[in-house]
Amino acid sequence: MCGITGIFSADPAASIDAAVMARMRERMAHRGPDGAGLWQAPGIAFGHRRLAIIDRSASGAQPMLWVCRTAGRGSDAHPMARGRAVPAAEGFAPVSGDRIALGIVYNGELYNDAELRTELSGMGVEFRSRSDTETILAALAVWGFAGIDRLRGMYGIACFDLVNQCLLLARDPLGIKPLYYSQINDGSPTIAFASEIPALLEHPGIRARPDPVVVSSYLTTIRTTLGDRTLYEGIRALEPGEQIVAARDRGSLRLTRISSWDNPHAHSHPHPQPLDADVDIRSVIEDSVQRHLRSDVPVCCLLSGGLDSSIIARIARDGSTEAMTTFCAGADGVSGGSDDFAFARKMAESLGSEHIEAPVSRAMFRERWESMVERMGVPMSTPNEVAINEVSRGLRASGFPVTLSGEGADELFGGYDIIMSQCEDHIAGLRIRASWRDAGGRFHLDLAAWAPVEAKSAILSESMLAGIEGDRQLIEQYERVFARCAAGVEDGEPMQAHLRFQRRVNLAGLLLRLDQASMLESVEGRTPLADDRIARLAESLPMDRKFVRGGDEGKPNRTKIALREAFGRILPREIVARAKASFPLPFQEWLPDAADVLRGSTIAREWFSDAAIALVLADPAKSWKIGWPMLNLALWGRRFQ
Repeated sequence: MCGITGIFSADPAASIDAAVMARMRERMAHRGPDGAGLWQAPGIAFGHRRLAIIDRSASGAQPMLWVCRTAGRGSDAHPMARGRAVPAAEGFAPVSGDRIALGIVYNGELYNDAELRTELSGMGVEFRSRSDTETILAALAVWGFAGIDRLRGMYGIACFDLVNQCLLLARDPLGIKPLYYSQINDGSPTIAFASEIPALLEHPGIRARPDPVVVSSYLTTIRTTLGDRTLYEGIRALEPGEQIVAARDRGSLRLTRISSWDNPHAHSHPHPQPLDADVDIRSVIEDSVQRHLRSDVPVCCLLSGGLDSSIIARIARDGSTEAMTTFCAGADGVSGGSDDFAFARKMAESLGSEHIEAPVSRAMFRERWESMVERMGVPMSTPNEVAINEVSRGLRASGFPVTLSGEGADELFGGYDIIMSQCEDHIAGLRIRASWRDAGGRFHLDLAAWAPVEAKSAILSESMLAGIEGDRQLIEQYERVFARCAAGVEDGEPMQAHLRFQRRVNLAGLLLRLDQASMLESVEGRTPLADDRIARLAESLPMDRKFVRGGDEGKPNRTKIALREAFGRILPREIVARAKASFPLPFQEWLPDAADVLRGSTIAREWFSDAAIALVLADPAKSWKIGWPMLNLALWGRRFQ
């Protein structure tokens, strides 16, 4: 896991300022405390901070280059397979007869490394390290940028093709790893990219200015992006599964976008029949967990005591002869404690793991919330980020740079009891049953709203209202995403589209939350259930293998049915039967501690109405649904005051 950054100019002779590159790179030192690299060529520069997990030797250092001999082996080998991967130490230059074909910086982990190496070796590639960076670089050398589609893993990748003078930016299909970019004019049209927004803000051509449209959308969604737009004007995010190719074109940069969500086969992956669901689901998930355990450093598990994290921990424990360590975070005893602690202890006893708790106090929450907003450069999405950050500090201090976490199962297998019921009620309430395709986007926007769209006229100042066009772009984005999720779904299966929407929107937000909060402490969070192969399997299951409404007899709803049946026999009964829990922190009760932030904020008075500020200040705990996003924006807005 790492931090990547770079600059690409439309001018093929441009000299990139090394001092600027170094500042951008070092702004992400927490993402890679184990090493730093820089590579420059005319018109292009890459920077890298390394968190060394696999092949910790210098052979795995980045940036990494694919170097080819002008005279290679015989015609039996693929022409580009004759090259070799070379870590680019600062000042690297090819020797006589060599040419650099590709350069790469990569943040993530590859989980089909062995399969790709076998295939590439058969085509003539000779590997010189165990680094998955070398594997990805070889794949892109042999198969071109289309090699991205062969990767199974989490990644943010930048690859420069020196032959064709074009830059590839790519993000994994589920959005586990982030990647941001900005188009600027640095003497000539230029694109700068980075794993985190604060690194981009180190570039003198990028100014920190708020985007009012996204500020307003954050109030409603508590998401720091709206499509590819971020809270910063001019800074964009690659969306999950998106690839961007920037090519020089007569003094400008031409950008071409490809998205896996535009691929008709990206959502529907029919599974071979007949399907023995229990056996198949269990084997696929066990395979994913084992792949996610590959590491040259110690690995632990986050254990909340819920079904998902317990499945992962159980598989990891059963597949290892070594002792296991598990961690759990939640509210401290003074605050009433967290249900997670009790359930996690029960599961830890079943595992025989060394179990460590990371309690979050009221005072800690207030301090950490403020410091994390400053360090991340964006407001917090959910209060759980503080708990994730605190437990990440604890496991890093205990010698665990890698942890497995349970994100993904709810969005793939129908785990949100209340939301799934509300989706069914929404569908049943439509006057014209077939209209579910058109109504889904606005339904989800209203369902998850913290500050409803209709309330903005009372919450925002007149100047802000003038710039957001009635949240038109927010509404259109949700409608557009739901339309994509509905594509290919049978008319009689609207719940499949609603579950896809949760995967596309909610899961991406949770994965970003995990990345931000854990990487601040130099910890790699891996999510075995948020895996492309598992997503394909879950997609192939009928809805009655995922969620079934309880009915009028008072029976409870059944959620994540396939998971509970596949793993119910190897987990404690209390864990299997446990209902979905949301926030392990009583943040609503803690909001009054941050009221002073809103009271003293000049930017808040520019953005929010006097009435909205007065309402939150009068009783922050009672007004928590608008208080949480408003206080976050006030904390983040300090940089603009």
